[in-house]
Amino acid sequence: MAMDLAKIAKERGIKYFLISYVDLFGTMRAKLVPAAAIEGMAKNGAGFAGFASWLDMTPADPDVLAIPDADSLMQLPWRKEVGWLAADPYMNGKLVEQAPRNVLKRVMSNAAAKGYEPKTGVECEFFLISPDGQTISDAGDHQSKPCYDQQALMRRYDVITEICDAMLELGWSPYQNDHEDANGQFEMNWQYDNALKTADKHAFFKYMVKSIAEKHGLRATFMPKPFPTLTGNGCHAHVSLWSTKTGKNLFEDANGPLGLSPTAYQFIAGVMNSAEALTAITNPTVNSYKRINAPRTLSGASWSPNSITYTGNNRTHMIRIPEPGRFEFRLADGSANPYVLQAALVVAGLDGIEKKRDPGARLDIDMYADPHLAKDAKRLPLNLLDALRAFERSDILRSGLGEPFTSAYLKLRHADWNEYAGHLTEWERRTTLDC
Repeated sequence: MAMDLAKIAKERGIKYFLISYVDLFGTMRAKLVPAAAIEGMAKNGAGFAGFASWLDMTPADPDVLAIPDADSLMQLPWRKEVGWLAADPYMNGKLVEQAPRNVLKRVMSNAAAKGYEPKTGVECEFFLISPDGQTISDAGDHQSKPCYDQQALMRRYDVITEICDAMLELGWSPYQNDHEDANGQFEMNWQYDNALKTADKHAFFKYMVKSIAEKHGLRATFMPKPFPTLTGNGCHAHVSLWSTKTGKNLFEDANGPLGLSPTAYQFIAGVMNSAEALTAITNPTVNSYKRINAPRTLSGASWSPNSITYTGNNRTHMIRIPEPGRFEFRLADGSANPYVLQAALVVAGLDGIEKKRDPGARLDIDMYADPHLAKDAKRLPLNLLDALRAFERSDILRSGLGEPFTSAYLKLRHADWNEYAGHLTEWERRTTLDC
């Protein structure tokens, strides 16, 4: 593997490698390694202090050694002398079990042992904003319904096409780009893949979009709800399950309701059964809860779910079935960790198959118009603390994701919540100072 990377570097003109891992909060960490040193790094790993990133470690812990996965190599289209490598963190010769990519690889291995290969795609919404983060970057983008606005899209042609050209060069098979429902918001779609490959691409996509935006004097954000009156940034996941033996899509059934098989509905039921706990993973920040359960936005709809329901081709529910062979999970937002998002969905879905869970009757109502019609449907958590408590109670996710990850994640996210809760806001001062 080391010799392969050295050879590839010479053939492609790569001078430096970014050896990268994503921590528990989804932040990408990296070392920039000259190509002349890649053989040693590929064998022994690049050294990091785990405590210096969002991993549950102390300054006394040994080095985390991030060993790059040569199969993940992506040569930066906008800076071709650099190659990016997803890495697997080790410590004392053993995999760091709390590290997100290691969690997903273990979940994928367990799925493969049962004859399953999860394949997924993601839709990553983002805003292009001013460098100071205060406003959208296009003063002319002010319609109340700006979704698919051709003029606003083409005013950002240089940025969007450079990102799309990069995906084409990387072989991702992108197929459409659009202005989304909020002013200054965009979405770019590429072909689905094995869930680990999708997670690697998802992590790289966020880095790529931010980098190319900066190159054009802009700032990109995937923050769930950066502007109170505008639609937030979702990260919808499209999910299917394939047989490792036959290579067939196990969700597809021409005779099933909406073209889905009983296996698919059991998987959906598993996701619904764990949805409250899943929210701690798919909506992992304080800000996430300003997007879900949100009031109407300037455009007239939040486009995010408010309850644990599924439907056909109807975007007002948590799970949508747009066509045979797959479903769309609409809960996750732009702050979701690319690796743990995939891992948690697979764990919850496979539990549904194993327990033969039933999702119940499909709801085809408009949940935004009258959610009370679904009076028996469970509501989603209203804040991060409620979601974390649900995650703590979930034996399914705790065992599936592993106790090392679960304990570390809960510890750091509770600290995150406590820091937020200790922050005095101007709203509090304005409304309670005269009590």
